[in-house]
Amino acid sequence: MNLNELADRYVAVWNERDSEKRKRQVAELWIPQGEHYVESRRVVGHDALELRIIESHNEFVRDAGNRFRAVPGARREGNVVAFYWEMLPANADTVLGKGLEFVVVSDAGKIVQDYQFYPA
Repeated sequence: MNLNELADRYVAVWNERDSEKRKRQVAELWIPQGEHYVESRRVVGHDALELRIIESHNEFVRDAGNRFRAVPGARREGNVVAFYWEMLPANADTVLGKGLEFVVVSDAGKIVQDYQFYPA
């Protein structure tokens, strides 16, 4: 598994504007009962993950005009992959925010659990 590629694919789903493509990306990244944790929120399953991503996308990408990108240097210990991501204006490189992602992956490389820490 290419760790930086996984991080790039993860971040791409949060930037995706096309709903059908986003739905495919969620299915390609997470197992069917994949879990996402952010603050005190727990999201389980593809449909719930897609709704969570749409909410974030609408707030930070669509409405605020930002984009997300993965920071190179993803690392793996056992079945846990950790990487940072950044939020930037759509047409600039000024970092507006940074998050830390811990994802537990299956043997097939799909996300089983996803823990998001923002700000990192």
